[in-house]
Amino acid sequence: MTTKNLVGALCSPSPDPDGPEVQLLIGQMYLNKGQFAQAFGMFAVAAQSGQAQALTMLGRAYEQGWGVKRSVAQAVKYFMAAAEQGDGWACFNLGDLYLSGDGLEENPELAFQYYVQAACKGVSKALNMLGTLCENGMLTAQPDKAQARLYFKAGAEAQDCWAAFNMGRLALEEEDYVSAAQWFERSLPHGFPDYWRTVELFLRVIPMSVFQVIADKAQKLLFAATRSRQYPLDQIGLNTSL
Repeated sequence: MTTKNLVGALCSPSPDPDGPEVQLLIGQMYLNKGQFAQAFGMFAVAAQSGQAQALTMLGRAYEQGWGVKRSVAQAVKYFMAAAEQGDGWACFNLGDLYLSGDGLEENPELAFQYYVQAACKGVSKALNMLGTLCENGMLTAQPDKAQARLYFKAGAEAQDCWAAFNMGRLALEEEDYVSAAQWFERSLPHGFPDYWRTVELFLRVIPMSVFQVIADKAQKLLFAATRSRQYPLDQIGLNTSL
């Protein structure tokens, strides 16, 4: 959940000042300021309500070690509870953990299932991950670029920057420079500092003016974000600069 979504929830009639929506918003504000112990405290209180988004945020705190000792086991516990309620980001986070084998046994098949669930709940990042699994042949031991392209395109059209990047990368491999440039350009408004840095470095080595122009735009976006420190937020409020 982003801060925008939380603020939107507060704009509904008569929000409960002691309810999880308010507690999540306060926790998010602490998180953005780097006050992790306070953020964890608010997420823990919010999660007592059993609300799916609150459980997901508490799981993220344990996964990332925000104000608490890092514990993948605890993170999985809260992600599972939120996923049972149909929370898309909880499913996405479980997919990431099972794909990486970070703190639990690596299981690409289970990761795929969780990414599918996340995608069905509208998490566009999950479409990019599904494409990555197909392209790398992590399910069948045989790369499937055709299926990967379908997932990448769906993710890009849903405004996921990495999915658009991968569409551009595939177009480059096919020497379709016009489409590649369009996809890279299209990705920029939906990116964040680390993404813009990656795009700039990736495109700088391509000796074609159209890609240098896009690299310049990525550099400007990165510079502006660095100066203002107004970093875009990811899935549920994680400041991507951290």
